[in-house]
Amino acid sequence: MAGRIIVLLVLILVLVGGGILWFDYLAIIDAKTTLAPLYRFINREKRTQDDLDPDEFINLDAERLAVRLEAEALRELELDKREADIALQQGEIEQMAQELEQRQIALEDQQKSINEGLEAAEIVSRNVEGVALYLNGMPPERAVAIIAEMNDQQAIDVLRKTDEIAQRDGTSSIVSYWMSLLPPQRAAELQRKMVSRPQ
Repeated sequence: MAGRIIVLLVLILVLVGGGILWFDYLAIIDAKTTLAPLYRFINREKRTQDDLDPDEFINLDAERLAVRLEAEALRELELDKREADIALQQGEIEQMAQELEQRQIALEDQQKSINEGLEAAEIVSRNVEGVALYLNGMPPERAVAIIAEMNDQQAIDVLRKTDEIAQRDGTSSIVSYWMSLLPPQRAAELQRKMVSRPQ
């Protein structure tokens, strides 16, 4: 008889426990809150959720909504951070684009000044060639008198251009004869500068 009573008591406890778990699953009751005295008795902490009134039940929809709202807030924070990162990267890209544009402008200005310099050098070269051809057509004494009045750089340019024209035309250069007609000191100075300043 005693055995039947014990079995029935165990069966009742199992059914009560199963019913509590089932009602907790269906959100009809909150098992942990209901079993709080038992938790305290066995020195276990009860659930950390706020205590509810005895007549109040957990609203799973509200819980899900709260979790969803929290997830949305976290997602919004992440999107704001990404947006800030994108804005920072865009600012860096715009700054790099401005630097590249400034470098492009500087390179174009440099190329323009190089082209202008080459143009000016070409004009000077044509003018020197015209003078050299003009002096070649003169009697040597008159040509030497004109060369003697030039500054050293102009004289050197004319003499070199005269040599260049003679070499191009396959004729002998008259430069050595002009040098012999120049005053010795001036001829030596021009020859020294022509050697020290290669063409």
